[in-house]
Amino acid sequence: MIKIIEQPFDPWHELSSFQLAMRRDGEFGACANFTGTMRDMNEGDTVNAMVLEHYPGMTEKHLGKIVQEAKEKWDLLETLVIHRVGELLPNDPIVLVAVWSAHRKDAFEASRFIMEDLKSKAPFWKKESVSGSGQQAEKNRWVEKNTSGY
Repeated sequence: MIKIIEQPFDPWHELSSFQLAMRRDGEFGACANFTGTMRDMNEGDTVNAMVLEHYPGMTEKHLGKIVQEAKEKWDLLETLVIHRVGELLPNDPIVLVAVWSAHRKDAFEASRFIMEDLKSKAPFWKKESVSGSGQQAEKNRWVEKNTSGY
C-alpha cells in the first residue's frame, strides 16, 4: 500500500493498524520498518519549517515502481509506504516504509532498497525555511540534494 498524505500521522499507529488489517498472522517472521522525521538543521543552518511538494499521480506511480522492483528482488508478503507532503515542522514524521516477509534478510534489504530509492529518485521537492548564525534573517531555499544513506 502506498499513501501520500498532507496531515500529520503516527507511524506506530499506522504500522500496527496495517499489520492487523493484512490478516497474515503466522506467515511473516519479520517486519523491517523505517521512519524518517524532519530535522531542525541542514547545511549548518537552523531549519524552522519545510514545505514538501510532489506531483500527484506521478509520485504514486513512481513509488509503485520502486515497491514492485523490491517485490521482484526479495520474497515479500506486504509493503507499506506512507509519505507526508505539505507543511512540516521539526520532529514531524515524514515517511514510513515497512516490509513484511518470512525472513529478516528479505525484510531488511527490501526496506533499505525502497527507502534509498525513494530518497534519491522519487519526485518530491523540499523547500526549507531556515535561519543562519548571527543576525541573518529567515529565508526560504530549495533542497537541491538529499544526504546519502550509505
